[in-house]
Amino acid sequence: MIGLFAFFYGALHLLTYVWFDRFFNLRSIVEDVSQRRFILVGMTAFFLMVPLAITSTNKMVRRIGGKNWARLHKLVYVAGILGVVHFWMLVKSDIRLPVTFGFILALLLAHRIAVKYFPERKADPPISADYRD
Repeated sequence: MIGLFAFFYGALHLLTYVWFDRFFNLRSIVEDVSQRRFILVGMTAFFLMVPLAITSTNKMVRRIGGKNWARLHKLVYVAGILGVVHFWMLVKSDIRLPVTFGFILALLLAHRIAVKYFPERKADPPISADYRD
């Protein structure tokens, strides 16, 4: 559900830009995207989330298969990084908040890597009191 909330936020964010900033003028949007890279980065992040939102139902998971679904949903890592970069590029002087978001994302991604490549070892069973050499 968190991913769908992120997509919903991104859709509202994009709609606000298209409606209030560009007044649905597609030529103006294309021109703006080509001139301001942070908008290109943000739109790329949003468009990477579109297939993730479409395939987030149980029916779609069954339809495309679990392995293909999992492979497709790794795009969320790229979209998250691009979202942080978009925010960082947007901010002019005080970059504390984008850096904080980037740090949190880095911690979460590091945790995913640690879980995948360094699985938790099971502890040895305790030695009973009856054990004698």
